[in-house]
Amino acid sequence: MSSFATGPGRFHKLAFYAANSLAGVIPWLWWSQQRDRLLAELKTLPDSEQADIMSRARYYNRLHKAFRPAEDAEPIRLYSPKGKSSAYYYDLRNVIRYFPRHAKVAYQFGDVTTVPAEPRFVKSRPIAQDDSNQASVLLKLNSVRHFINIRDYQSFQDKKPLAVWRGKSNHPDRIRFAREYMTNPLCDVGCVLHKEASPQSYHKPFMSIAEQLQYQFIVSVEGIDVATNLKWIMASNSLCLMRRPRFETWFMEGALEPGVHYVELRDDFSDLEAKVRYYQQNPGEAQQIINNAQRHAARFNNPNHERLASLMVIDRYLRLSGQI
Repeated sequence: MSSFATGPGRFHKLAFYAANSLAGVIPWLWWSQQRDRLLAELKTLPDSEQADIMSRARYYNRLHKAFRPAEDAEPIRLYSPKGKSSAYYYDLRNVIRYFPRHAKVAYQFGDVTTVPAEPRFVKSRPIAQDDSNQASVLLKLNSVRHFINIRDYQSFQDKKPLAVWRGKSNHPDRIRFAREYMTNPLCDVGCVLHKEASPQSYHKPFMSIAEQLQYQFIVSVEGIDVATNLKWIMASNSLCLMRRPRFETWFMEGALEPGVHYVELRDDFSDLEAKVRYYQQNPGEAQQIINNAQRHAARFNNPNHERLASLMVIDRYLRLSGQI
């Protein structure tokens, strides 16, 4: 039976907010005194781990020239939860508190789909093969929603040989996809009721992560920005099918390779049925892709590595802006 150790339910969120509330009572001075010690820890790690963390930090922060902070950049000492989503507030607070309180940071919370005019910390950005998105500096924001630790105990072979998808109807492509495949015998596909005034033909009942993990094939469909389910799909024993992603987050969606980490679908999803049938008949190839996906997902499971990468991203931002 498939199951997950930590999910997006009440306990997962309560644990996140409780831990962050307790951390809030520790003086900021204590955190800032830990920065140099923590960054020095990087040199004590095995070479392969050092290389991975440094490579990731360069990926997230592509800035390479000096710049002036944006006019609305906020001094770290004045950073407060007022007017902010608590999920975003905590995630940014947890990494900027290591740095001098006079330093200023610019950020943009929410689903960011364009590149800002000045460098800002963001959760998401458009994927680019060059440095045209360098003003979008990625951090691990809204982690309580996007990074869910799962343990999938059911093998690929033992799952239902069908494709599943559930998601909000917050993008026309999602609705078109649901309409196209909601009655296909190889699929269990549908949108969950979102902002519609009444149920629509493309709506299907909510399905939990544990229920979706019963299927061999799980489709990932971007909404406003990235697809939230991609991260837990790639940590599972199910095969991820998706179009080439347009946006990326801390999960480095732009570094994923079709045929290596996931099965690429056409932009109109018209080859979904053919891809499902192919990997039904070639489970060995499916398993290899799943193994590669799991290795990618595992890169984000070490809390110490996550913190070091975040500190390096912010350190580079502050140095290039002449603040440290």
